[in-house]
Amino acid sequence: MDKPYRPKITRASRPLTFDVEAVNERGEALPTAIAGEHPLTLYVDKREVVTLMTLGQAPEALAIGYLRNQRLVASVEDIAAVQVDWETDAVAVTTRKAIKGLKERMKKRTVTTGCGQGTVFGDLMEEIDSIELRDDVRLSEETLYALLDAVRRRETVYKNAGAVHGCALADGADIVYFIEDVGRHNAVDAIAGQMWLDGIDGSDKIFYTTGRLTSEMVIKAAQMRIPFLVSRSGLTQMGFEIANKVGLTMFGRAVNQRYLLFTGKHRFVKRVMPTMMA
Repeated sequence: MDKPYRPKITRASRPLTFDVEAVNERGEALPTAIAGEHPLTLYVDKREVVTLMTLGQAPEALAIGYLRNQRLVASVEDIAAVQVDWETDAVAVTTRKAIKGLKERMKKRTVTTGCGQGTVFGDLMEEIDSIELRDDVRLSEETLYALLDAVRRRETVYKNAGAVHGCALADGADIVYFIEDVGRHNAVDAIAGQMWLDGIDGSDKIFYTTGRLTSEMVIKAAQMRIPFLVSRSGLTQMGFEIANKVGLTMFGRAVNQRYLLFTGKHRFVKRVMPTMMA
């Protein structure tokens, strides 16, 4: 099997936490871990596109996933190189061919409900009508519970320092990627970029997020062709409407063995409880 194409990239992850001194309610000084946060300005073919505030866990994947989910590049093969330089807080993406209409697409910006104010370029609803998700895949209640338990047991920046969101791509109950960032939109973009780099198909996968399910999150999951979206938080009206429109199977408030199934019920297989004996 041929290896997936990879552009030339750096590997410039930043430290995820930093120790500072805080004073508790008893006046005691305590060394305390806090999450990192760094500005990272994205340049595409020397044109400044956006500045992202990021934890810095996977900056190259973040840049690639951002371009993917903004529909500014059609495939990873369009990208020649991704170079991160933390001395200048910049990531430079070089494409194989100049992106057509980049200037025009950047003129229309939608500020989303993403943490730190996410931005979507162009028409927010573009391509939604053309997205088709697989209907031949199923998620059992047992697998959902096993995934929630795997996420719960995972060592995370959030447990150590708080202040971040986490996103995971799962194959059944097995976590393929788990990425945290200061904004949930950054975490989903980084996973989207890593999927491209590794040639991972999302059409039978599960996407988990700690953040709320807004229109932006639902659109990004659908664009990655992922049929299952799970959050421990709630959802918005527009997120619900778009998930219904594309037929995405969406769970909210999923914690331990509790969940609310909102859309795409046809893909979910609920555990059959044994009949009580009289």
